[in-house]
Amino acid sequence: MAPPSGPVRAPEASGAAGVRIRAARKDAGLTQQDLSAAVQVSRQTIIAMETGDYAPSVYLALKVAKALNATVEQLWDADPEPGPTL
Repeated sequence: MAPPSGPVRAPEASGAAGVRIRAARKDAGLTQQDLSAAVQVSRQTIIAMETGDYAPSVYLALKVAKALNATVEQLWDADPEPGPTL
């Protein structure tokens, strides 16, 4: 069976993960274009992640987290546990 066509919606309806990604990107001093170049995707993919319209693969989530000096859990976990400060 083929996967459904169209965008893969992020699991959080509130878009909280997108807000965290955008904040981490800005804290890192990166533009959407900078982050897209660092993780080798289009700027539109970064926009879709920040608006909650796209849930990245595990591989891409790891690349984004590394580029933002964060963990996947800090960016995408709906209820992140406090951890070591980066």
